[in-house]
Amino acid sequence: MGRRRALLTALAVAAAVTTGCASKAEPSAAPVAVAPAAATPGSATPASAAPADAEIPDGYDGTRDAAADIKAALALSATDHRQVLLDFGADWCPDCHVLDKLFRAGQVAPLLHSDYRVVAVDVGQFDHNLDLAARYVDLQRSGIPALVVLAPDGTVRTATNDGSFSNARSMDAAGVAAFLKRWSAK
Repeated sequence: MGRRRALLTALAVAAAVTTGCASKAEPSAAPVAVAPAAATPGSATPASAAPADAEIPDGYDGTRDAAADIKAALALSATDHRQVLLDFGADWCPDCHVLDKLFRAGQVAPLLHSDYRVVAVDVGQFDHNLDLAARYVDLQRSGIPALVVLAPDGTVRTATNDGSFSNARSMDAAGVAAFLKRWSAK
């Protein structure tokens, strides 16, 4: 039953975003309040991939063990109290590329470096990491990129279920910085 649900979810999400990365869903201000499920020890992460404490990931790597990356980021955040920023997206998505550039902008990068641990989670063609994504965000409503801020204990502080980042090409660095400042623990 779980595979059937995942397949139906993937098909519905794919249909919702056929014109790009954005979702046409109605905005919702209510953040999700879900704790992540425990990840299994041992990562299938390639040696060439960036470690969980890398400041800003370079794209979405479908070969990474995203659950292990989140677990590692949370473990590191437990010691320095930085928030964990989950970035759900895909390399084919133009809005995800725009958000990556905004993450590297002068107003945004210092906030990410000082206040967050960023974990990029590849969703492929809405056929990858969907069970993991469902723990944190509703991709049918949010589109991609979708952001989730986790407290160091793994509690979801906010999720962009309103699709506010799915049209990143219409955003500027000030808007991204405002989001990050709002959810920073500092």
